[in-house]
Amino acid sequence: MEADSKPVIKIIYCTQCRWMLRATWMAQEILTTFVEEVGEVALKPGKGGIFEIWVDGNCLFSFKEKKRFPEIKELKQLVRDKIAPEKSLGHSDKKNK
Repeated sequence: MEADSKPVIKIIYCTQCRWMLRATWMAQEILTTFVEEVGEVALKPGKGGIFEIWVDGNCLFSFKEKKRFPEIKELKQLVRDKIAPEKSLGHSDKKNK
């Protein structure tokens, strides 16, 4: 798969709420987990309480819609299901008891 054809993930975060650290942490987790599958992770500053995660123009998660941030396990599963459904996430695939 060529770099240009790999999915682009965009994390839009609210600068007023100071959510950049959370956005960069989630970007790091995505890049670490999906080393071969992701072409790019972009961070986009926003305002008004926005925190959204997009993959190739499709919104995977919205803080305003869910009224919460995604758990990292949940985020990895959402990204995996969209870009690499056959990929095992190891311990992140196990159900919570």
